[in-house]
Amino acid sequence: MKDSESAAKPAKPLGRRGYGSTPHLPGSRVGPGDWTIHEGQARILTSRPRKGDRIIVTEKLDGSCTVVARLGGDALAVTRAGYLASDSPYPQHHGFASWVAARRRSFARSLPEGVTVAGEWLLQAHGTRYRIEEEDALFVAFAAFDGKARMPHDDARTLFREAGLRAAAVVSDGPPMTQEEAMAAIGDRGFHGALDPVEGAVWTCERDGAFDFIAKHVVAGKVDGCYLPRVSGLDDVWNYDPAAITA
Repeated sequence: MKDSESAAKPAKPLGRRGYGSTPHLPGSRVGPGDWTIHEGQARILTSRPRKGDRIIVTEKLDGSCTVVARLGGDALAVTRAGYLASDSPYPQHHGFASWVAARRRSFARSLPEGVTVAGEWLLQAHGTRYRIEEEDALFVAFAAFDGKARMPHDDARTLFREAGLRAAAVVSDGPPMTQEEAMAAIGDRGFHGALDPVEGAVWTCERDGAFDFIAKHVVAGKVDGCYLPRVSGLDDVWNYDPAAITA
């Protein structure tokens, strides 16, 4: 048997993807494989909520979606696809593995067993460059899950604080908000040190205190991964020195 055939495929420690895909609001810039929510859902998020609805709008960051997972008494660094970051072919994910390893004891104390925290890993510039001045700002949390269930916003934010994690900036909490209003509130550079125009915003709908659905808006003209070598044909662009990450 050939070595390529006998080599074991890396395991997914969660048994699934680390994080799924977020659909778009109508009018958002979409790419291959993207899809848009129904107009009725869009109205709930932007103009006509139902009784019991709470609409939370946050800045959308542009990095690599990664996950901190509390599993088997340990804190694991997992990619969006669900594999260990240390098994990734990309150096940016090795940096994430080192970042989580350096905080393993803290995460083991603050994250309950079975909880996962999803966020943007901003070490490498994808389509937006960021000014990152300290390691703690490299990972920006935006969602938490207890098993497969998405935690309500308030519970997730409490968890982020207890774990010492930065969280995606909230620009509106409660009433609906149009895409134009959201982008005006976020501004051209947002709240996380963007050096280029921000990517967009994310709307989360909770109903009667529980997560219901989510959608995003990506600004027109956004070029995905324009700073990545496979797109630009140039060298990697780093928002923070990978060698400076504490292992």
